[in-house]
Amino acid sequence: MDTEVSVRSHARSSRPWFGRIIFGLDKRLRRRLSVIEYTNNPHCICRIEIKTLERDIVLADGTSSLRGDRAVILHLWNEQVSVMPDRGPSIAWARRMRRGFEVSLRELARYLAHQADLDDILIVHGKLATGCRQTARLMHLIARFGFEAATEPAPVTMLQRSRWFGENVLISLLVWAYNAVALRHDTLWRDRTQIFLSRRILEDCHGADRSHLKALEPVADRIDQ
Repeated sequence: MDTEVSVRSHARSSRPWFGRIIFGLDKRLRRRLSVIEYTNNPHCICRIEIKTLERDIVLADGTSSLRGDRAVILHLWNEQVSVMPDRGPSIAWARRMRRGFEVSLRELARYLAHQADLDDILIVHGKLATGCRQTARLMHLIARFGFEAATEPAPVTMLQRSRWFGENVLISLLVWAYNAVALRHDTLWRDRTQIFLSRRILEDCHGADRSHLKALEPVADRIDQ
């Protein structure tokens, strides 16, 4: 998930002209990266990209992939993410987000099960850009869905810093255009958290046999209003 925003549709934007410009840019970037929508479910909040891994990965359940192996990369489906209330995050909003993520993973498991050309993929990977105070809470939440999380080291080269800053600017523009209440003072200085989910856990917990979901109880009630 390379972009963190709280938007729902162009119609709900308080700045439709600005939104059209920003989402036009976002659309071009998605096309360039071959980011696709793998379901037409209106509650899904993720898109995916198929990309090769930049390093070897070994997960807690024993799943491993080597550098150069293909993986599923998660991106937020910006237009379908629930708009944050004017008062800020609420329990109801958190429940909608949780539900959207559950639907996204279930639809992803279904999609992969019907794509024989993706049988070699063993890992689902994402990158979350969050404010410093949100990182620990978010890492706890995504663990409930079977993900492993690790904070990405801060950039050390000028090129890496420029890339991070550019991503943060785009995120900030998206948030400002469609849900200004979600814009925080630290938006331009977001941390990066890498998340990993084995395909085995995806299928076991979110696929056709979802008996393991009891281990992933809703946690929205633990989120502060």
